[in-house]
Amino acid sequence: MRIIYERGVSGKDKYPRFAMLYCRNDFVVNFIGLSTSLEACVTEPGNRLVYIEDEEEMIDLVRLILNRGGFEVQGAIGGRIGLEIVRRELPDLVLLDLMMPDMDGWDVYQQMKSEESTRDIPVIVVSAKSQNIDKVLGLHIAKVEDYISKPFSPQELLDSVKKVLEKRQTLGKDSQS
Repeated sequence: MRIIYERGVSGKDKYPRFAMLYCRNDFVVNFIGLSTSLEACVTEPGNRLVYIEDEEEMIDLVRLILNRGGFEVQGAIGGRIGLEIVRRELPDLVLLDLMMPDMDGWDVYQQMKSEESTRDIPVIVVSAKSQNIDKVLGLHIAKVEDYISKPFSPQELLDSVKKVLEKRQTLGKDSQS
């Protein structure tokens, strides 16, 4: 049995609501009126992400958005734990916050790119640092795959993740030819 935990925000009152989905054999049991299908419980190959962020609520929000898009998101609270998870899991994509108390996001990025096992994993920066200079540094100097400023729309996040993963799959197919 695989359990998917989702936490969202209800419409007008802005208080968190919780929902649990349980996937068993060929059916889905769902709570709190959340409609879904078995496809929501199955993660396609190439859709495994790690989100390194120091705010648990942001991890929950991103997980909610991307789970509904068919992605499996593993959250990591802070840079040190995130780097350990990336090394162990070798995900298809890393979402990375920059401002974290234990280890700066750029330090995480540099360590990932310096290690042979993790250097080819694409990284999308998801940060509250939204000045143009921050984006230029990320996209053109550090060469991250994309840079999303908080706050962001769910569609913006989904589009970015899909674009980066499609580009990676295309490059992988080209190198196999």
